[in-house]
Amino acid sequence: MEQDSVLLERDIQGSLVATLPPAEVGGEADTAHPMQGLLDHADFGMNQPNRGEIRQGTVVKVTATEILVDIGAKSEGVISGRELERLDEATRQRLQVGAEILVFVVSPEDKNGNIVLSYSRAQEEQDWRDAERLRDSQEVYTGTVAGFNKGGLLVKIGKVRGFMPASQLSMSRRKGSQGETPEERWARMVGQPIQVKVIEVDRARNRLILSERAASRETREKQKEQLIASVHEGDIRTGRVISLADFGAFIDLGGADGLVHLSEISHRRVNHPKEVLKVGQEVQVQVLHVDRERKRIGLSLKRLEEDPWTRIQRRYKQGQLVEATITKLTKFGAFARIASEDTIEGLIHISELSDNRIAHPKEVVKEGQAVTLRVIRIDPERRRIGLSLKKVDSPAYADMDWRQAMREIEEVPPTPDRAEVRAAQRRAKSRASGGKRNSSEYDFEEDDEIEDFEADYEEEDEVDFEDEH
Repeated sequence: MEQDSVLLERDIQGSLVATLPPAEVGGEADTAHPMQGLLDHADFGMNQPNRGEIRQGTVVKVTATEILVDIGAKSEGVISGRELERLDEATRQRLQVGAEILVFVVSPEDKNGNIVLSYSRAQEEQDWRDAERLRDSQEVYTGTVAGFNKGGLLVKIGKVRGFMPASQLSMSRRKGSQGETPEERWARMVGQPIQVKVIEVDRARNRLILSERAASRETREKQKEQLIASVHEGDIRTGRVISLADFGAFIDLGGADGLVHLSEISHRRVNHPKEVLKVGQEVQVQVLHVDRERKRIGLSLKRLEEDPWTRIQRRYKQGQLVEATITKLTKFGAFARIASEDTIEGLIHISELSDNRIAHPKEVVKEGQAVTLRVIRIDPERRRIGLSLKKVDSPAYADMDWRQAMREIEEVPPTPDRAEVRAAQRRAKSRASGGKRNSSEYDFEEDDEIEDFEADYEEEDEVDFEDEH
């Protein structure tokens, strides 16, 4: 009957929808139509897939040219053989009957009435969603450097390739990116693990931007808290120099940075850390103090070196002559480095530079000048050594100068150059004769060192101690 006929129409998604003609006027309103059960079915047409949708499905059939997947629709979807050819062997092995997989709906219905699916696009779509989730949560993602270009590194999140500009690399990685070409700067980093944060996602432009700097800040804060909780004063740690400043050097201890103050770099005078250290250098340091509230660590390099003042006390004594080089001039005096001590500098006070009154040390000495000086004071506790230029020829030290000269001559090899020996003898005699005391003040015949000197060289014609005094 015409009034009972059912009109079947195809909706815009390809589903069949049943429609009825308008009921005739005066008909029975409560008369049930034979197709009413179909219309009342709650799930009718509601499980049909939409284009771009990702669905969970089950592989029901695998052939050489296609894979059928049940996604809960009126018919199975199809993954084409063309896509299968692009999949690697390990992925194809996973696509077996009964396997649960994610698929992307390419088309709800093609010209043959099939639901066209894609396994690869489902994976890519899920990766984009993961990237968006990481961007929103600012979670740190751990991946691997997959490649590089002239501007930076490439890191994949799943199948989606992300780009990390050079400006977003961590400080330590930027320090290691030396070279003129991208290959020289980045090639050795490929395959290295890396932690990043997602800072931009633009699917329309296929753009995914990552940052190691942002991730490293968060990671280092956690590592710093752990390190500060475990480190103690007196600990010896290995670190790497990451930055140099006028006031000291920053050392990366593997999670937290510590500061070596300029005064703790070396026992010798250091004007700038770059005189001793360079960025990237591996060093051993001692922990001086830990401020857990302010999260600061104080370190020292020189505490692990031999204390030169122990050696100074053994090697030098007051009144001794030393060779030195002027290193710095100040208005109150001049600093000089003893020839055999590259870590110790002594001060020549302005009053010890000359017997005459001077306004500035530059009137007497200049930087870089080699001079002979006399040690007039050693203070191990304050780690200071006082030197004098004007007391070098002082008669008050004549006896000591004789003894020092004798020791120097005794150290000459058995067959010394006669000119050198004579020069040493003349220096010793000159220093002694510069005094005003007579020979009765010195008992050279009872001096064992002088007797040994006379016995060894028998230079009575050149060195006649009794005639000289």
